Amino acid sequence: MSDVEEQADVRPGPGGPLAHRVPDLGALELLLAVARLGSLGGAAREVGISQPAASSRIRSMERQLGVALVDRSPRGSRLTDAGALVTDWARRIVEAAEAFDAGAQALRDRRDSRLRVAASMTIAEYLLPGWLLALRAGRPDTAVSLLAGNSTVVAERLLSGEADLGFVEGVSVPAGLDSAVIAHDRLIVVTAPGHAWARRRRPLEASELAATPLILREKGSGTRQVLDAALGGLARPLIELSSTTAVKAAVVSGAGPAVLSELAVGEELALRRLVRVPVEGVALARDLRAVWPTGHRPVGPARDLLSLTRG
Repeated sequence: MSDVEEQADVRPGPGGPLAHRVPDLGALELLLAVARLGSLGGAAREVGISQPAASSRIRSMERQLGVALVDRSPRGSRLTDAGALVTDWARRIVEAAEAFDAGAQALRDRRDSRLRVAASMTIAEYLLPGWLLALRAGRPDTAVSLLAGNSTVVAERLLSGEADLGFVEGVSVPAGLDSAVIAHDRLIVVTAPGHAWARRRRPLEASELAATPLILREKGSGTRQVLDAALGGLARPLIELSSTTAVKAAVVSGAGPAVLSELAVGEELALRRLVRVPVEGVALARDLRAVWPTGHRPVGPARDLLSLTRG
């Protein structure tokens, strides 16, 4: 009895997972190449493996199926009758796999054609534009939509499936979301040059800041959450506004003091349209985070954008 016949006489047991009873795609593609070329060596070269590896793969497939598939001779390799039948089946399986792969690629193309980002205001206004320009350089065909809102809104959009990736500035990660710290920020007290605090010679006490009516962002904003947590409570707002830009404009006009991100007021401080007021007795640093639904790590354009935030 030949080696092939001995190997083919080993019958696979019935039942069990299908993957244990059906050859993998690589083996089936090799068998199709043998059938087409009539040479095990030529088939091995076509699929990019060595001839000994090809022989081993054919023998393994014969053991798995329990039949001889290929007769080998100095003149080449010829399919047995069983091998010819298995090759017909293999062709259908490989064609189905090619259709599966094409469909999966179409799904990836559709996913990669758009990116929906939700970001809290400071990140949306002062960090995301640069990241999105860098993303466009690598993915020019991806259409990006951006929703700017407070941290609560960002969480709602992610959890409802309306956004693929989010960015928040609050003291904690909203429930149902995973996160990664992507940057650090500092909140600072600012006033118009004509405000009494602009002429202070000593730093502002944390207790005085907490007791002073401030121009504040709306409830749910990351900036307000961090400030409230750091001071242990805030006085009733002097004015409550829904964007960092609106808060800045109110402070510049002389309406009152505010606590804003360092990222947001660099230009105004440089031009002396705003004055920074030192504060002692409180730390106003915060982490900026990327967030996504728990268990669904970003893929495609969302993954690429996340990687750019850490560059």
